[in-house]
Formats: sequence, structure tokens, C-alpha cells
Amino acid sequence: MMNSPADKEPAKPSNFLRHVIEHDLDQGTYATRKWGGSPGDAGHHAQGMADPARVRLRFPPEPNGYLHLGHAKSIWLNFSLAEQYGGVCHLRFDDTNPEKEEQEYVDAIREAVHWMGYGTSIADDPAHPGQQASHQFFASDYFDFMYRAAEYLIGAGLAYVDEQSAEEMRISRGDFNTPGTPSPFRARTPEENLARFRDMRDGKLPDGGAVLRAKIDLASPNINLRDPALYRIRRATHHNTGDKWCIYPMYTFAHPIEDALEQITHSICTLEFEDQRPFYDWLLDRLAEGGLVASPHPRQYEFARLNVNHIVTSKRKLRQLVEDKHVDGWDDPRMPTLAGLRRRGYTPDAIKLFCERSGVTKAGGWTDYAALEAALRETLDPIAPRAMAVLDPVKLVITNWGELMGGDDALDACSAPVHPHHPDMGSRRFKLGREVWIERTDYEDVQPKGFFRLFPGNKVRLKYGHVVECTGATRDASGALVEVQARLVPDTKSGTPGADAIKVKGNITWVAAADAVAAEVRLYERLFTPDQPGAGELEDEINPDSLQICQAYVEPSLAQANGDVPFQFERHGYFVLDAKAGNGNGNGRPVFNRAAGMRDSWGK
Repeated sequence: MMNSPADKEPAKPSNFLRHVIEHDLDQGTYATRKWGGSPGDAGHHAQGMADPARVRLRFPPEPNGYLHLGHAKSIWLNFSLAEQYGGVCHLRFDDTNPEKEEQEYVDAIREAVHWMGYGTSIADDPAHPGQQASHQFFASDYFDFMYRAAEYLIGAGLAYVDEQSAEEMRISRGDFNTPGTPSPFRARTPEENLARFRDMRDGKLPDGGAVLRAKIDLASPNINLRDPALYRIRRATHHNTGDKWCIYPMYTFAHPIEDALEQITHSICTLEFEDQRPFYDWLLDRLAEGGLVASPHPRQYEFARLNVNHIVTSKRKLRQLVEDKHVDGWDDPRMPTLAGLRRRGYTPDAIKLFCERSGVTKAGGWTDYAALEAALRETLDPIAPRAMAVLDPVKLVITNWGELMGGDDALDACSAPVHPHHPDMGSRRFKLGREVWIERTDYEDVQPKGFFRLFPGNKVRLKYGHVVECTGATRDASGALVEVQARLVPDTKSGTPGADAIKVKGNITWVAAADAVAAEVRLYERLFTPDQPGAGELEDEINPDSLQICQAYVEPSLAQANGDVPFQFERHGYFVLDAKAGNGNGNGRPVFNRAAGMRDSWGK
């Protein structure tokens, strides 16, 4: 089990959300939460909180795609704040749009949140006093209550059924310079609106034939308050409620109600929802006046979303990449989804560290992708087992091996630490023989400036093995390197008294031909070439070199690798066994994915 590097970190830096929560706890803001009237069975749905003063947050994704890196920050922020202040955080699926939502996405979201280390807590159940339950909820759990809330607003003269076309409604709302104009249906009586709303519910109107709108202020400078839509007609089978409903609440109507019923204290979202906050408060204030939700109700707070160079986090655009087959599914290791990052070799610790370092502020901005890779290196370097791998192999033949070692087939046992700084992790063992695989770039016919590896007449150490002296190389008719030759320097094996007899400037990694494991190694780079993709056509911005496949050789210790353990391939970076291809890609070769190189090389 990997230990989190955060275990030894100092206290977390403060931010404006921590200040808000600490102020509310000091003031007992939610300790006096009361019901403003006769809530009836709707109110009792949420009345049974064991501790109304407790910090209660939520992470509310819509199940219309896989979670991405932007969601990771919201996951980390909400769940970690709840943990810090002794509260709970709900995983809630905002499933109000059946046309785009699927059970596959529900399952993928749940798995991603659990992989991040959250969402499995058992605590008091908001719906059943005194009972314990997993804090996972669905907006669709509250559809009955939402419908009753809508009827309450209609009866109070605060909502009406509008039967204008979508274009007519758009025009009548006005713009930033022009106030809205009343719909011809706005003056209906509550009784007429209630009858028409029930017609919507009962399927007597066609899809798009009417919407339920709040009656607020058509002259408001905030267009979100100009009679926003609350319900629309959609004949679509819902993954959770089936065909029970043909009308569905709008997200902006459903979300505040969900927060109130679950007695959320702080509803944390990203800045694009800032203009919706006045409607959030208006709706909950009206429902509290009717005794349908508790008071004080939850408050919404916004922070700047996570924007990372070279990736897109729009679900629509990510879905386009999948559907147009520019990538191999939502979990393609080039995708910024949590499923893709996991398959690529990222760990929850690395992602949490990255999210924390990106800061929690009101100011937007862009974070360099290199910071994500740096967080991975920092968290993996202390714990990742080491191994040697040759990604662009060419054969090195030690011509005097048989003479010195008792035969060309003789093998010499070598060993290396699993981790250079943790002897308790043990050692790994492999063989050295007459033929070894080395990197093609480790040989040059003529020494370039600063090059200390193999060229005729130069001596290098085969790491953890012997010193060899290069004698030359063989090339084919096209000039391609076919083989490198060298001679073994006797009595120079690592770990023996003669190891320091000869000083060399070059140390190269290798894998013996006798016990090497043939493997496919996939080198991933940024999926998009522009710093801020999405301005043009996605397919024109895709990096053509985002995936390179190497037919490589790895040391025998990696024959037993599993997908839960990232490795550092010495000299090359951090790799993990591919979760899908695993120990066989149709040809029996294990497949390893590169999560990050030893250093950032994108600029080069």
C-alpha cells in the first residue's frame, strides 16, 4: 500500500472557503435551522438530520459523461473540506436530463470518486432519522417533492405555464440592454396554471409545447431572474425512474432543492454559476416561506474552475473525441478524464496534490500541464519500484564474453535495489550475458560533444554490471544501426572490489537478451498542440505525436507487474501496466503506459 506524501506535510493553507465555513461554525449559523411552517411529508423527507449544525457538503456531477480533471478539483475540495471540519460530503447524481444520461456514466462516476478515496462514508441518512446510510443520492430521488414544490409556487402566484415557442420566449426575455416583455400567458390565474401544469404532467401536451416558468422580474439586470424555466416536457426514459415522468425539472430548479432537502450547509460550485446564485436564493427563500424547506437554507459559494493547458474539459467536446474515434474511449490515457489518467498511471495522491497547488480562489487563470506531471513525479519518486527497460533496442554483443566467463552461453547474476533509498523494499535480480539490448541512442560512430556513452574506444558501465569498451558497430546498407560490439573489462563488476578500478563517465541501462521480457511500451504526450485548445475544430488541434508505440524489452522483474503499482523505468520516467491490455496485447507482450517522463520535455 502506497503512503501518501501528504502525511508529513504542514497544515493546509487557508482559503476563502475555509474562512466562510469557520465563520459559520463559530456563529452557529446552521445550528438554529428551523422549518418555516407546516412542512408535511415533504419537509419530513429532510427533517431527520442527526446534527443540523454539522458541515454538510456535496459533489453533484451530472451522469452524462466521465469525470475529468476539473471534476477532480471539486471532488478533492468538497470531500477534503468535509473531512477537515468533521462533516460529511454527499455524492449526488444530478440526473435531471434523461436524454443524455446513462447508467454507464453513473457507474463510472461512482468508481472514479471511490478511486480518489472518497464517497464511501456511512453516516446519518437525511431521509430516515436515526438510520445510517451511504452518502450517495440522486436528484431523481426527489422528483415527487420537486413536483409538489412546483405546484406550491403555482398556487402562490410565483410560477406559470408558458406556451410560447422557444424562439418567442428567447425574444421576450430581452437582452442586457433591453428589459423583457411579459408572456401573453403570464397573467393566467393560479388555478389555470395548475390545471395546465397537470396537463403537462399527464402527457396532454407535446414535447416543447409548454414550460413552467418562475414569475420573478422581467426587468432584472440579471437575465437569470427574468422568469427562468422550471420544468419542460421530455418524453424520454430515465435511467432511474423509467417512464414515470414526461416532465423533468431544470437543473437550476432542481439543484437548490436537492441541497435543501439534504440540508447542505455550503453549496460550492464554479464561477460560471455565480449569476445563478440570486435565483438559488430566491427559490429557497420562497420554499422556506411555504414551510417546504428549512431556514436558514444552504448558501452557494463559487470558486474559479481548474483550467489546464493542452486539455479540454467540456463533456461535449470529450464526447466528440470519443464518438469521432479520435481516442480509444473515455479511458484513453490521453484523455483528461479520471479514468484516462488512472489508466495512464496517475495516482489519487498526485491528482490531489496538483489540485491543492492550483489554489482555491475567485480569480480564474490557466495552470501548466507540466505542474500535473511534476506532482506525479513528486509523489511517485519516494515509492515507485525501479526497473530497467530498453525502448528503442539495438543489440550489444560482448565479443570476449565466452573467453572470460567460461562460454558464450554463460550468464552472470546481477542485482539492483528495488528502490535506491529504501533497502527494506528488497532487491531485483536479472542476468548479464554475451548479448544485451541497449538503447539505440547510446551509440555514436563519432563522439559528439558531451557524449560519454558508446563510441569506438570508449568505456562505459552496464549499470549494476560490468564495464565494457566499445570496439565498433555494424550498419545495414541503408546506414541503420544493426549491432554494437564491445569487449568486457575483467574484474569490474558492480559491488566487487574491482568495481572502482576503472573510472568511467558513462553509465547505460540494458536488458540481457537471455532473460529480457518483450513488451509494448506506449509513450503518451499532450493530446492537443495549442496551449488553450477548443477555439477551432478539435480534430485540427490534435497532436499527431500524442501516442508513440515502442516494441521494447524490460527486465524480468516486470513479468510479474500489476496495474496498481507504477514503476520508474530508470532514465525513462514513470510507467504502469495498462489496465486494459494488461499482460497480453494479443501477442503475449505486456503493455506499459508512460505517465510522465523523468523531466518535462514538452518545450523541447
